[in-house]
Amino acid sequence: MDDSNQRRSSGHNGGSGIVGAAYGMAVIGAAVYFISQTHTFWEGVLGFLKAAVWPAMLIIKLFEFLSR
Repeated sequence: MDDSNQRRSSGHNGGSGIVGAAYGMAVIGAAVYFISQTHTFWEGVLGFLKAAVWPAMLIIKLFEFLSR
């Protein structure tokens, strides 16, 4: 391994593990919510897709709110 790569990869990650865990739990919770509201298989698939992209939609709505 190159010395510069070793220095770059040995830094402290700043506790990103807890953020990833919180994000994962939120996605699972959103999936459970969206899928529980469905009646057909394809609505369930759509609910899963909604759960996967809800953070992006949240940020878009936040930026729209802040730009007023």
